[in-house]
Amino acid sequence: MGTKKQISSFERCLDSANRRIGKVWAGLEETQSHLQRNDMTGANAAAFDTARHAEALALLCREMPAYSGHPKARAMINDAILESVPVEIGFTRKRWFCLKIPALMPKKNNNSPAYISEPVFSAMKNFWTGKPPVRYPDNVVIFRHVYNRERPEREYRDHDNTELNRILDIIALYVMIDDSAMRCRHYYCSAAGSADRTEVYVVPRDDFILWLAQEDTIPDRGAELYENMP
Repeated sequence: MGTKKQISSFERCLDSANRRIGKVWAGLEETQSHLQRNDMTGANAAAFDTARHAEALALLCREMPAYSGHPKARAMINDAILESVPVEIGFTRKRWFCLKIPALMPKKNNNSPAYISEPVFSAMKNFWTGKPPVRYPDNVVIFRHVYNRERPEREYRDHDNTELNRILDIIALYVMIDDSAMRCRHYYCSAAGSADRTEVYVVPRDDFILWLAQEDTIPDRGAELYENMP
């Protein structure tokens, strides 16, 4: 009975993935069609819709091996996630915690935050294995959204339209006493760079003005990070 249920779950996941592949393929064709007609507005809309379906497809494919019953499926999936979304974690020279994600955060009610939060959770778990947690008692969490400078500015997102809560929850597990309003303040900013990415800093409240003063000098690839706090 258990084997039959397992196969059924596996088949349902596979069917869902096949349907998503069809939507991704249709979205690519629609994007190309708009582009050939020099309709950039339509091409952009179709491209974003394609990206949404592609992210949903990625989530289904991440779950599929687990339904197969392989004993090491979850560990192997986590390794594959970290390889495809290489999250950088460490400390800056100023002893600030930093996490760099090679993607922009998904919009609310558009893409699933799990697409980004899963690799962040796996990377944080790996980074802190064997290390004592670092607790910033009173901090500012900085979300710095870096956009590929080739993007038109109209594609920059409103800060309140970005899904960040799950990422903050994961970070808080390792580097905060808690993320309540009295102990954790938020700051959001945007910058242009050579590629899309999201940087998250956890900075002691008294150091925030210092971080703000040096923000314009952050290298194009982000601040240099150290595995252990300097």
